[in-house]
Amino acid sequence: MNTSARPEIRTFQFSSSAPDIRLDKYLTLVLPQFSRAHLQKLIEQGYILVNGKRAKSNQRLSKVDKITVELPPLVVRPLAESIPLTIIYEDEDLLVIDKPAGLIVHPAPGHPNHTLVNAVLAHCPNLATSNEQMRPGIVHRLDKDTSGLIVIAKNDFAREYLAAQFKSRTVTKGYLVLVKGKLSPEQGVIEAPIGRDPRSRWRMAIVEAGKEASTQYRVRKYLDNYTLVEVTPLTGRTHQIRVHLSAIGYPVVGDPIYGIKSAHPSRQFIHAYRLGFRLPSTEQYQEFTSPLPLDLERTLEYLSRS
Repeated sequence: MNTSARPEIRTFQFSSSAPDIRLDKYLTLVLPQFSRAHLQKLIEQGYILVNGKRAKSNQRLSKVDKITVELPPLVVRPLAESIPLTIIYEDEDLLVIDKPAGLIVHPAPGHPNHTLVNAVLAHCPNLATSNEQMRPGIVHRLDKDTSGLIVIAKNDFAREYLAAQFKSRTVTKGYLVLVKGKLSPEQGVIEAPIGRDPRSRWRMAIVEAGKEASTQYRVRKYLDNYTLVEVTPLTGRTHQIRVHLSAIGYPVVGDPIYGIKSAHPSRQFIHAYRLGFRLPSTEQYQEFTSPLPLDLERTLEYLSRS
């Protein structure tokens, strides 16, 4: 995948015949090459500032406002790369892949190659794009250091069909997570809104103005002062599991951002072990499972002997 060398910075002194206009609406006038949804995403991620401060899409502008826009490098369609894949299931519409830890799902500025998308393009060159050049076939994501099941759409029909299930929250998602501490009560639901951390746009946090987020959990087993937990995110917010568990005082083992660093394992202990949805071809529900990878199994064995 090729990108331009540096982000482009543009500045605008607000001037419009329309009084009291929203920030996102104004940007569609001065940057017509971008969709409103794309500009809203840049605003949310902190790439667009008003008078040097982070803003919201619905912020009303006045003639004293100066808008700074940082446009990330332009990206063209990723290239196919010969990277081994563990394919759990495949039909004419989709692939279910058991992603290893350490593999980024799709290209992004700073990570242009060696992603799951590059690997899948070598297996299936004509992936659905739906105007997402950087993320062909991608319906949902897993963090780089999260292992486990992910579904990839081969065509636009399958992508829309699967995306609708994720949006309506009818997809079954199950994760096995190891946390520090003896989690109590043994089952429950964590409900707290998640949004960008106001101190860093690269982190997420519990914030009052964040998006609704719910995480269901159930204890699988206790291992000394650790707990193996089965987690079902009822919503799909970025870093949701890690943020929610940390917020209630049980940080994820091996997570250097929200949890605690660990030599066992050397990455975050989160594995997407269960994934269920209706197949586009038959509309029948099907569920897939993935066993714990060796590094996580060894971590449990190590704690059992401690």
